[in-house]
Amino acid sequence: MSDTKNVAILGATGAVGTQMLTCLAERDFPVGELRLLASARSAGKRIEWNGREVTVQEARPEAFEGMDIVLGAAGDEQAKELLPEAVRRGATVVDNSHAFRLDPEVPLVVPEINAEDVAWNKGLIANPNCATIIGLVPTWPLHKLGGVTRMVVSTYQAASGAGVSGMNELESEIEALGTGRPCPEPKAFADQLASNLIPQIGGEKFEGYTSEEMKMQNEGRKIMHLPELRVNCTCVRVPVMRSHSESITLEFERPVPLEDARAALADAPGVKLVDDLDAEAARDRFPMPLYTSDQDLIWVGRVRRDISNPDVGRGITFWCCGDQIRKGAATNAVQIAELLLK
Repeated sequence: MSDTKNVAILGATGAVGTQMLTCLAERDFPVGELRLLASARSAGKRIEWNGREVTVQEARPEAFEGMDIVLGAAGDEQAKELLPEAVRRGATVVDNSHAFRLDPEVPLVVPEINAEDVAWNKGLIANPNCATIIGLVPTWPLHKLGGVTRMVVSTYQAASGAGVSGMNELESEIEALGTGRPCPEPKAFADQLASNLIPQIGGEKFEGYTSEEMKMQNEGRKIMHLPELRVNCTCVRVPVMRSHSESITLEFERPVPLEDARAALADAPGVKLVDDLDAEAARDRFPMPLYTSDQDLIWVGRVRRDISNPDVGRGITFWCCGDQIRKGAATNAVQIAELLLK
């Protein structure tokens, strides 16, 4: 890992792009030239990174010349337009958008689960949806115990899932409520998020399920190589600034003793088991988004048998939380890039 790599970030000034910069520095990624690409209105902006000053450039096809690795943190349309150009110019791309995730020619990777899939990339690797990553990292060690056949998931997704605009909107609403002023007209979300829950993320996709809800099944099948995996998912936007939470019930082919499930989670890479209802402090009893923000582990707790399953030994329920911007997006992308170094 001593050789440096020329790295570009597409969408470098957004929430995920900014976090990618932080992760590259924190993980001591061997960056040679760093190229920050964004819209024309951001071009010329100067950003300090790891002891050097980098000027943001407008995202154009020719901006990828000479780059070894490109991290994509832009929207679907810009990703579709520009990232194939980066591949044509010799770069390997790790893209955070939805544009290529279900393309059979593109690996969809969570390093703790299917790192080996990086080997068959053709220049483009997809980073999964944030809720998918957060839910599957703790699901994987339990799958290895009993063989997951079905997931019932409810996600409680922070404002950060809508980017900087979503976080700013929630912040302004909280400020307005605190001063007695009416909340500004919502733009990032369907309705006021402060003091509220919004039980729809994404548009209708399949039999009343939204595009966000179907990602857990469709991406989960590809990542875990389980083409018959069945998932029932409900996604809810909650008034939390960052860090998504999920309630997950798993059904297995084989019985999974509760003690074995807890031991597997405690030993799993990328997971922190926080599961002690007798602990004095609430933060030591179970995961909460307040404490899981700005770090890279998926915290897991409330691990218990699914008492609704006719074969109680074949069902496990748990609660997990993880930072949507970090492990749910930027950190996972940088971890994939690290696999390319090997």
